[in-house]
Amino acid sequence: MLSASTTRRARRGMMREWRLHALSVFSLAVAFVCLGAALLVVTNLRAAENRWAHAGRASVYLKDGASQEEVDALRGAVVLVPGVTAARYISSGDARRQFGSETDGRGELAGLPTEAFPASIEIDVAADMPDADLAAMIGKMKELPSVDDVETYQSWTEKLSRLVRGGVAASALLAVVVFASVLAVIGSTMRLVLQRRRMEVEVLKLVGATDAYVRKPFVIEGSVQGALGAASAIALLALLFLVVRGRLDEELAALVGVEPSFLPWPVACGMVLLGAALGATAALTSLRKLVAV
Repeated sequence: MLSASTTRRARRGMMREWRLHALSVFSLAVAFVCLGAALLVVTNLRAAENRWAHAGRASVYLKDGASQEEVDALRGAVVLVPGVTAARYISSGDARRQFGSETDGRGELAGLPTEAFPASIEIDVAADMPDADLAAMIGKMKELPSVDDVETYQSWTEKLSRLVRGGVAASALLAVVVFASVLAVIGSTMRLVLQRRRMEVEVLKLVGATDAYVRKPFVIEGSVQGALGAASAIALLALLFLVVRGRLDEELAALVGVEPSFLPWPVACGMVLLGAALGATAALTSLRKLVAV
């Protein structure tokens, strides 16, 4: 447990060397911004992946010459397939109005003519429907003369899954680089601070202070540096996120199906705690070489 004396000495030391600590926090913030940005991208990619993976529907796009009898017959046959929960016919005009309501009638895409939106039958499938059964149903529908194409959104899910896996791998590699940077920056800062306070340390040792008593304020300073660096990075990322989200086209968000989201609070808090732990570790490791154990 930290005593009031230890905390007071650490606070006094940080105020005395505030320029050095501020430079260290800035360097750490740059490193954590890189890591936080990678985690932010992965978070939104995973949200989009979950959205498309659990879409639970398929879109059967009809040819322009499809008659109402053919549409009714196809819809009636689809609802009889096990695993299909509903089948709705959406005309070109309905699709145009639905898209206009999602974009609030704003943007260039909102001005597209009705002919740009093909008629379709939207099929809702149960979550437990086997992929093989869904694929067999899709294959049969593609052979019908009134069907132009069938979209199950599986291709989007597979592409997003590959992007998420690549993002996770890149984030892991970036995390290693950030960890090394944090240890190096705080370790160098603590060694420089200790050299500047060499006389104070020697006086403490002469009056009988233990090595633990000498090290504790420096460890606290290193922990505070790491936590402040991570917190500053999260604050900067939040500001950039608000700016980017404000400029993001609403049409793009409607097409993707998810709104961009910031880092979950457990991830943000974890970054701050990680920064504090790395800072304390770096300070303790660097001081072990300069202060006898």
